[in-house]
Amino acid sequence: MEEEELQELKRKLEDEDLDQEQRINLLTSSLSKALNSAALQPDGGVSSSLLKSRLYLSGVLSLCVTALNSRKLQNDWSAMATLAHLTCCCCVGVEPGRHSEAFHRLFLPSVMDAVLSLAGQLMRRSECWSQFRKTMKDSVGRLLEDQTHLSSHVLSSAHYEQIQMCDDVAVTLLCIQMWIQICSTNRNFLSELSDDSTLLLLNEAIGQLALSSDPAVGGASIRLILLMASQLRLRLRPLLLSFRGLDSLLDKDWRGRGFDQDLEQLIALVQSEQRMSQSEVSTEHVRAACVVQAAWRSYQTRRRVKSLNRAVSTLQRRYRARRRQQQQQREVQRWQEELSYQVFVRRQQARRRFHQKQRRLLQLLPPDQVASYLQEVERRAAVVIQSFWRGFRERQRYNTQRHTLIETHNRQQAAMTLQRAVRRFLEEHRAAKAPPTAAFWIGQEGLTDSRRAELKRQVEEHIAVNRSSCVSPQQCQLLHHQVQLLLQSELQRRLDRMKEDQHLEALMAHTHTQLDLLRDAPPLSVVTATDADSFLSPSGSVTARGRDAHNAALQAERLPWWRTLGWTDGGPAHQQEAELEAELGGLYVGGVREVDGAKR
Repeated sequence: MEEEELQELKRKLEDEDLDQEQRINLLTSSLSKALNSAALQPDGGVSSSLLKSRLYLSGVLSLCVTALNSRKLQNDWSAMATLAHLTCCCCVGVEPGRHSEAFHRLFLPSVMDAVLSLAGQLMRRSECWSQFRKTMKDSVGRLLEDQTHLSSHVLSSAHYEQIQMCDDVAVTLLCIQMWIQICSTNRNFLSELSDDSTLLLLNEAIGQLALSSDPAVGGASIRLILLMASQLRLRLRPLLLSFRGLDSLLDKDWRGRGFDQDLEQLIALVQSEQRMSQSEVSTEHVRAACVVQAAWRSYQTRRRVKSLNRAVSTLQRRYRARRRQQQQQREVQRWQEELSYQVFVRRQQARRRFHQKQRRLLQLLPPDQVASYLQEVERRAAVVIQSFWRGFRERQRYNTQRHTLIETHNRQQAAMTLQRAVRRFLEEHRAAKAPPTAAFWIGQEGLTDSRRAELKRQVEEHIAVNRSSCVSPQQCQLLHHQVQLLLQSELQRRLDRMKEDQHLEALMAHTHTQLDLLRDAPPLSVVTATDADSFLSPSGSVTARGRDAHNAALQAERLPWWRTLGWTDGGPAHQQEAELEAELGGLYVGGVREVDGAKR
């Protein structure tokens, strides 16, 4: 497949009119044809590796992954399984060159996730068992044989965990057989795995032995563990030792199931590893304990001898500092107690002098005024106490409502900012959609182009026959142009005046609404948080103004027709009152009053 064919295929796949099913069919047919043609090419043609590299670099394989990850409803699951198989085949033997790191760390994991996700969807449909088997063995298995580093990604994948958690014995057996086939086909597969990946694979096999009771699953798991032991040898010893009680589990649950020979071999391997590990561990532990104890004791002795003088001097310095600090604290406490005692004595003396002065003043007062004086003193004391109590209560209320008021103010400011931005956006949008200014030629509505050309021709013929002796045609055209400019400027000024009038009317309406709210506002002593929110928010004034306008419209509909005219039966005085009331927004109260004997 040449570069032109690849670009043409990519262009067809990126076409928006192409639905998901057609895109999958196109990808399947194109990839199958390209792989078959590359396999049949002689040595001089395009090799399979070069073709796969071109497919990756051109982005066709990325489109395959996108199609596999599609969440739309799929009807042809066979085509999806075939596409997954072809995608995995194209990923085997690719030579990405300078894009090698992105190919192995990003692209291949995405391909594996897409294939495992498709396998999970096929597993949940009983009629797609053959496609599921093909996807797991032919697609996932083949890709793992070539790309060993994907094993850790597969074993830790959420899609593979969902497949493992399936209760179907056939699914579990298929997964175990897939790993056995990979290990048997590629002898270097297990040796290239990391310790973490090997532990995950071993954990899966032993987990199936602990959870499943099917003989086929148990035999496959035991064969997989023996295959790992034969290939890894010494690397498997510390991993097997982490599974305590494995030999008892095998002897208790799986003996007499038809694979006793493999079972005995695995039990002997586990027990031999345990005996070797126990003897080695005990000897190594004793030697390590002796070395650690000797090193620790020598370190403690050297440290004690070296830091003895420094410890003594540090202890003395801290003791002296502590004693000096305690002495200073005692001095400070004594001065505070003496100051408190002097303040108490002075207050007591001042109170005694005040009471003596008050008693002398009471002795000077007449007897009939003593009771009234005492009552006045009690009243003033009560006023002072009440003022302090009310001040304390108002401060407490203000402190509780301050946070709420601040949040309300911030929300209102944010709402005003958003509204201002939306209004500016709408004005710019309307200005962009506004039709352009009218041309100088103002024609009649309904005229066609042919009729307008005919009228223009008749006007030109009339002007040519009846030429003016005072004004030349050039001056007529210039005069016509000036008149059109004046007309256009006058229309623009009129539009600006209309906008200014609308803005003025809006400001007047807002002012009248605020005046109405202030007129009907409750006193400050009974104001609640809800009333404060209504005054802080502009929505309350708008609501009140709309309610007043609605009530006025309803009242106007109930009036007789002659009351809606400019003049009423009362004469010009009633019309003047109506104009004043409309101008002041309902604040004017009409009436008559007598001045110098005349009604005004």
